[in-house]
Amino acid sequence: MAAGGDTGDRLLRHWYALCRSRDLGHRAPLPVRLFGRRLVAFRGEGGRPAALHDRCVHRQAPLSAGRVCAARLQCPYHGWAYDGSGRVVQVPALGPGQVPEGLRVASLPCVEQDGLVWTWPGEGEPDRPPPRVPTCDEPGWTRFIMKTRFRGTVEACLENFLDCPHATFVHRGWFRSPTGVPVTARVTSLPDGAQAEYFGEPRRRSVIWAMFSPPGGTMQHVDRFIAPATSRVDYVFPNGLAYNITSTCSPVEGDAIEVYTVMSFRFRGLGPLVRLFFEPLSRWIIRQDVRMLDRVADNRAADAAAGAPPARSTEADLLGESIWRWRAALARGEPPPAAGAVRDVRLVL
Repeated sequence: MAAGGDTGDRLLRHWYALCRSRDLGHRAPLPVRLFGRRLVAFRGEGGRPAALHDRCVHRQAPLSAGRVCAARLQCPYHGWAYDGSGRVVQVPALGPGQVPEGLRVASLPCVEQDGLVWTWPGEGEPDRPPPRVPTCDEPGWTRFIMKTRFRGTVEACLENFLDCPHATFVHRGWFRSPTGVPVTARVTSLPDGAQAEYFGEPRRRSVIWAMFSPPGGTMQHVDRFIAPATSRVDYVFPNGLAYNITSTCSPVEGDAIEVYTVMSFRFRGLGPLVRLFFEPLSRWIIRQDVRMLDRVADNRAADAAAGAPPARSTEADLLGESIWRWRAALARGEPPPAAGAVRDVRLVL
């Protein structure tokens, strides 16, 4: 388990997105890596998703190179077949019904929810469901899911997704632009993370604001970190339009992070038409983040090798401290930050 020692085995005892639902067909298995583990996902009985360690118990061949037949995963080497629980149900060379007792490969709990397949890579049974994408049960929303590979750490990804000041420079003209307007943000610690609510936020000089927001009225904007690896951004505009960005981070191996982002927006009856423009725009904006975090990862690796001073923060980095403290506490098995703490921060956007 290559990543377990780096992140703490306790961080494995949570739900992580394994793939998008549409990535998992009924005929071909899907090779996946999570926390350095080689896994294979496929659809078993009733189309339910299953995740197994990607190795046949016979001669260690990769099961992901096989095929799915009648909801069973067949090894490409000798044709041994596995059900969704990882149990060997057929050994062709022994003849029909002749399967030795106790042959199985390790399996992981799987849940399909909100367009994603989730898995629990830690020991023990899950004690809670995966985090929800709030708009998936509400009518009138259009959505799409992006899968994006980042380099760095889960902490760096989450802070980036929940950081408004960077957007005025990295996404200048697309999502935000510098306005010099002072804004108040209320940061609140929650039982499952933390959130920042913005008041008096400027809305001008960007393609996104031109699409969704009229110049008058009060906009609602809340950014939320949901431990251990999910971010949620909600905008509701006075004309009834809205969008939600829910991203969840799945460590692959080394400094590779797979991020699954569910983009949901409410645009009256024009959602499918708006998507034709909004989806490529969203992909362009997230690629800007990928390029920036690539540069950050390069610098951090060089600084660590040279023994350079650590990064510095200010109070304008609203949710960064909560993300780091929460994840460090979970990794060490310590109590997370207490819920209920509230502070108001002034920043300029």
